[in-house]
Amino acid sequence: MLIIFLLISFISINHQFGEQAIAVSAVEQNSTAYESGLRTPSGDTPPTKREKILAINSREIKTIEEFNHALSSIQTDNPVTITTTKQAYSFIKKSDDIGLTIADFPKSNLRKGLDLQGGTRVLLSPEEEITDSQVQDIISVMESRLNIYGLADVTVKSASDLEGNRFIIAEIAGVTKEEIKSLLENQGKFEARISDHVVFEGGRKDVTFVCRTDATCSRIITPCQRSDSQYVCRFEFEIALSPDAAERHAEITKDLASGPTGRGGRVLNETIDFYLDNILVDELQIDASLKGQKATRIVISGPGAGFTQEEALESTIKNRDRLQTVLITGSLPSKLSIEKIDSISPSLGEAFVNNALFIGFLAVIAAGIIIYFRYRKLKVSLPIMITVVSEIYIILGFAALFKQNLDLAAIAAIIAAVGTGVDHQIVIADEMLRGGSGSSKESTKRAFFVIFVAYAATVAAMLPLLRAGAGLLTGFAIVTIVGATIGVLITRPAFASAMKILLED
Repeated sequence: MLIIFLLISFISINHQFGEQAIAVSAVEQNSTAYESGLRTPSGDTPPTKREKILAINSREIKTIEEFNHALSSIQTDNPVTITTTKQAYSFIKKSDDIGLTIADFPKSNLRKGLDLQGGTRVLLSPEEEITDSQVQDIISVMESRLNIYGLADVTVKSASDLEGNRFIIAEIAGVTKEEIKSLLENQGKFEARISDHVVFEGGRKDVTFVCRTDATCSRIITPCQRSDSQYVCRFEFEIALSPDAAERHAEITKDLASGPTGRGGRVLNETIDFYLDNILVDELQIDASLKGQKATRIVISGPGAGFTQEEALESTIKNRDRLQTVLITGSLPSKLSIEKIDSISPSLGEAFVNNALFIGFLAVIAAGIIIYFRYRKLKVSLPIMITVVSEIYIILGFAALFKQNLDLAAIAAIIAAVGTGVDHQIVIADEMLRGGSGSSKESTKRAFFVIFVAYAATVAAMLPLLRAGAGLLTGFAIVTIVGATIGVLITRPAFASAMKILLED
């Protein structure tokens, strides 16, 4: 059984020993890459099954640097063909930002958590009572918002504490808390109103298309204008409305009066007002030709301000991106408040990985030295160490098979499992050495009675941690329970069988 489970773990981890390569990590919706057919990998896709990028315009690509250099060397309005292991995607390059995020091709199916790869973890709580279905709606909208920005390795999940309070945990690799705070905390309720009548709301029910990357229908109006002590820029982009929303526009505007403008044209006497979370974002005049018409194309506009032109431009772009995201995804079922934000840089995450591996190695070596000095017999100490290493590998195989992220809490649980495993194997070895080869069956029974009692106590202690700490300790609890279960059902019996054979020799 031990050998079988080691083989299963080897298959599920799926080590990659080939040459360096890159893969599609995320694709921004409505981007040039998205329109060509490229898509963000599903969360269920194993890391080693991600779409590998092979070439750009027949130029072989193996590293991120080669990809960026090859793409930047292609002039605007020229054709681009990205060849992957799945198919070839062709499009016309409109800008250097094609909405595609790439990453080094994973070396295995092991998934690193936030602590080990860097990023931001946000703990949010609803400001009102919500149902299970609303929780799932919140998770769905949040995932859509994050994926629209082309963010890689996004994890959104629900959690609750021992008091029954509900929480939403979002983990996003490679971003800072400043970039993600407003996107997740605000409900994002968008409404377009004429005379206090709602023409359309954000979300795919009313908005069928939002122009994001095409400069012909999404633009920043420059130069920025000076207003008092600030600079003010404006953005505008087109959206397409559903037939129902267009029908509402015709019904609301059919009886409105019109008047002349200073430029010789005519506009309706009411404006179309844009509200985000009940705050007026902008108001636009409606051309008289649209009176009673089923308008399917609407221009959305808004401002951005700053003390310098650069600050104003940056603010305008952020406001545009946020509004576009809300229009695409719709509003959250409930407003969320941020309870806690943890932000870890990628460099610190890499340091955590190195330190964790080093501490784990030291733990195994220290345990091996102590065991050897305890028994002074390699036929006892060596099987213990082999069993410990096998147990760690099977735990990693479980994590890869069931898509469990490995974070610092999970690694701490693995190290704890090493200590527990050594304890149990010492109990087995002592009982068998004390009883001799003639009564190994009884010695094993006595040892496993102690082991099963300790196992039950460990599981009982971990169960409350599955919900304690708003779900932040779940990884530690799960890996500890899995490690203890693997030990009791697989590695401890295997060690007992090996000891029986060795003591008989």
